Amino acid sequence: MLKENDRGTYTVPTKGLYPFQWNWDSCFTAIGQAHFDQNRAWTEIETLFAHQWPDGMVPHIVFHVYDDGYFPGPDVWRTNRPVKTSGITQPPIAGFALRRLYEMSTDKQMAATRIKALLGPIHRWHQWFYACRDPHAQGLVAIIHPWEAGRDNSIDWDEAFARVPTDGIDPYVRRDTQHADPAHRPTKEQYDRYLWLVQHFRDLDWDNTRLHDASPFQVVDPGFNAILIRSCADLAEMAQLLGETEIAEQNRIWARTGAQALEALWSDPHGQYLCLDRVTGRLIDSASIGGIMAVIADIPPARAAAIARTIEREAERARFVVPSHSLDDPRFDSKRYWRGPVWLVVNYLIATGLKSAGEVRTAEKIVRSSLDLIALSGFAEYYDPLDGEPLGGRTFTWTAAVVLEFLAGHPVGAR
Repeated sequence: MLKENDRGTYTVPTKGLYPFQWNWDSCFTAIGQAHFDQNRAWTEIETLFAHQWPDGMVPHIVFHVYDDGYFPGPDVWRTNRPVKTSGITQPPIAGFALRRLYEMSTDKQMAATRIKALLGPIHRWHQWFYACRDPHAQGLVAIIHPWEAGRDNSIDWDEAFARVPTDGIDPYVRRDTQHADPAHRPTKEQYDRYLWLVQHFRDLDWDNTRLHDASPFQVVDPGFNAILIRSCADLAEMAQLLGETEIAEQNRIWARTGAQALEALWSDPHGQYLCLDRVTGRLIDSASIGGIMAVIADIPPARAAAIARTIEREAERARFVVPSHSLDDPRFDSKRYWRGPVWLVVNYLIATGLKSAGEVRTAEKIVRSSLDLIALSGFAEYYDPLDGEPLGGRTFTWTAAVVLEFLAGHPVGAR
């Protein structure tokens, strides 16, 4: 499957539905590729960072070739890059991927050379986050568009997203609903708001020094921040190994400060972290996968244990874990994108974090559930947690990539 979606120097998430290179997809893809072609794995990440912006941002899509099968395409984004890209970013998993590729490498000298070339670019991306998305130096960064979190239509965003206008958007025709059931995708109203934000940022010439404060949508997502915290910590380890002490020390500071700041997002009643609406200054009462995914960071053991218990409670009602939203919430929707379905790539992050925290039993349950979904429904984009129905795209790259990790015993032994 990884080879089928390979385009030479980058990999598409799946043919048809997503015909370009996506940021965090590529990092997970590289981890999967490293199981059978380590050189190709490094190339995947190198290709992504070849399109880093001068200010340090790494865009969420790189439009390497023309394809009118996806909307919004480069003619909507209009970022004026030498190779066309989108103008927003995605969860910064690259530091984590870099360390994982090094761990798997059979040629440490080659790996060290490839890492040396990527340390600076990944460090500049981390630096960009804290400069442009944490303007008051609080240790946590905000997303300014739901697409940045990768959890496009999460229930977490509903209240904050309602502030985004829909007036004045250009006429458009969606392409995603031609490849997948519209009942399983974000609604038209949500798409109108997605596009208003894109046009608003475009009108500001994609100036990242202005976009945060100019966005009516500013949300601190614990899952997103935990990924950044983990990647800072992992990049610090790689930098220290290669003698880049300044990069190592700065990333350790960011990781440590971020982990401490995460505590403000904890919810005892929910047994997990919650998102923060930076505009209102209030926590968002929405128990989603974002607050569970935070276990990928170095959180206190008591928090990891509470998250494990939360997952175990969900497992009592869901046939497959981990649902992307709590079944307790009346807004839960088992089939609509990020409002309930299971995503194996998120399962991989959660299981990895739980194992690191010593919560091995729950991590093993997640791996078993993930492989049961594969056996039942194949390599889909996402799955119904109640009946296991495959949803979204098929022959999905990052699903295949993390299954290779599960089968290899990372993060925990698989059946």
